[in-house]
Amino acid sequence: FLINPYGMMFEEITASSLVKIDIDGNKLDAENPFPINPAGFTIHSAIHAARADAKCVMHTHTAHGIAVSAQQGGVLPISQQSIFVLASLAYHGYEGVALNEDEKPRLVRDIGDKNFFMLRNHGLLTVGETIPDTFLFMYLFETACQIQIKAQAGGGALTPIPQPILDGAKAQAKVATKGMGGALAWPGLLRKLDRIDASFRD
Repeated sequence: FLINPYGMMFEEITASSLVKIDIDGNKLDAENPFPINPAGFTIHSAIHAARADAKCVMHTHTAHGIAVSAQQGGVLPISQQSIFVLASLAYHGYEGVALNEDEKPRLVRDIGDKNFFMLRNHGLLTVGETIPDTFLFMYLFETACQIQIKAQAGGGALTPIPQPILDGAKAQAKVATKGMGGALAWPGLLRKLDRIDASFRD
């Protein structure tokens, strides 16, 4: 699978600079001078190996995502974005920097068949069958966390979304996206990137 080159900033990464590795972390492209993040490999390889549907695994360390991951209640049912996350959310307790191979079975056990995975005190992770779906999941996950932190900062009592609405979130998501998932938004996002800087395609 492909993983970002360790040492490059995200705005520097292009399609051709991604590092191709096997499931054991061996580089398959000897000409690529960049190493890989060992902690990133531990997490990504565990999920790729365990889930046939894990064609894409995305993991972020954003301030809002980490802030919510540090809260005992995790993601709260307080926004439209949160209901889609909560429909397929799992948690994994913090075990330090993910360098230990022994953590892999626990990562796999905790994520199960979910698409949204909160790594406690660490960050957010999403899994999908396509890059567009995985990106859309992460966009929803991150946005739900941003809304939660801002709502809590307001200081007032929060209004939870009723359980029956949460129970119907998956069906609602299919209606909202016409059953297309990330594919609905992805072409527009690529056009936007082309307008900003098309060099990402290199």
